Amino acid sequence: MSETTLDLLGLKCPLPALKTRKALKARATGETLVVICNDPMAGIDIPNLIRETGDTLADQAREEDRLIFRIIKA
Repeated sequence: MSETTLDLLGLKCPLPALKTRKALKARATGETLVVICNDPMAGIDIPNLIRETGDTLADQAREEDRLIFRIIKA
């Protein structure tokens, strides 16, 4: 399946979660969305969003000041 990267660097809460939700709606089942952001609140907001949507958080990592989420569309 395809993988799309969503660069949300510089955006502050609640924009990373809102833009992630919108991007997930546009994905087909099984597609992967990689979200890159640097808002510390995204570390809480995006996993909560994934629990709400029923999608899968395949991986979550921190590289320097960036948070990287790999989400698989359910």
